[in-house]
Amino acid sequence: MTDTTTVLVLLDHTPDGALRAPVRELVTLARGLAGPSGVHGAWAVDGVEPSAEALADLTALGVAHVHRLVTDADVHLTAVLAEGLASLLDATGAGLLLATSSFENKEVAARLAVATGAGVVTDADALDVVDGQVVAGKTVFAGTWTTRCAITTELAVVTVKANSVAVTEAETQAAPVVGEHAFAASPAATAVRVVERTQRPDSGRPDLGSAHVVVVGGRGTEGDFSQVEELADVLGGAVGATRVATDEGWIGHDAQIGQTGVTISPRLYIGAGVSGAVHHRGGMQASGTIVAVNSDADAPIFEIADFGIVGDLRTVLPQAAAELRRLRAEG
Repeated sequence: MTDTTTVLVLLDHTPDGALRAPVRELVTLARGLAGPSGVHGAWAVDGVEPSAEALADLTALGVAHVHRLVTDADVHLTAVLAEGLASLLDATGAGLLLATSSFENKEVAARLAVATGAGVVTDADALDVVDGQVVAGKTVFAGTWTTRCAITTELAVVTVKANSVAVTEAETQAAPVVGEHAFAASPAATAVRVVERTQRPDSGRPDLGSAHVVVVGGRGTEGDFSQVEELADVLGGAVGATRVATDEGWIGHDAQIGQTGVTISPRLYIGAGVSGAVHHRGGMQASGTIVAVNSDADAPIFEIADFGIVGDLRTVLPQAAAELRRLRAEG
């Protein structure tokens, strides 16, 4: 049995102290399980405090308490953050921890499982409580199967994919109580030391893992991502790539989508010159609407596409971008 009267949400944030977009989904999900008074947020203090904008968001979403995780160690280390969250879970009595499905948070979840005996489900896209057990829905086997996983332990840890929950605000809103939860990291957690951290340049586009729209380039781009980037910018979306494109050095590996890259579930996926290999489909098949543009009518991606265009991406994408600009100007 898992007590979900108190749910703890890991509040991922940007370097300027704003909430990352998927966190709003987590809080909405937590509020549906615990009610507004039972939603607690964990803010890992890494030199950045919650901004006024973040606190306003948390108020609107119905977070009752915000716990500032404070330590002398580096909370960017997953071992350190896991120990802080374990301490906070014990202090609050929360039976469920929710976090976004980033690479770092999934590692934190694994460390929490080892330290606390918690049951863990990663990359969930639905969550419910059935007969006192947390039940998470997720797709597996390259998105071809939908499963429901029951967590039988007292403590449940679930990472949730972005764009899985429709965000709603709380009916009753009150500013959260902000407090400090200090903890001391163990020598084992601090055995690794970060000597340098370089902030990735801001492209102005949304984060790939949480974007509502993603435009993806594959082998068919032949290394020219300009049309992909142009369409993504018109749609306010992110730019992704297949493994071939990143292996060829046409775009950074952080843009790779697939079983060995980022798993996405945007409302709109547009694949340009993407064949639809199984390892790529495993990272995007949960997308809401899939549009494929490929000159090969037999490309496997057309088997899962909602809309398919057989044509040269160098012609189709600029035409689509121009038409969207025209419609936007008229509107």
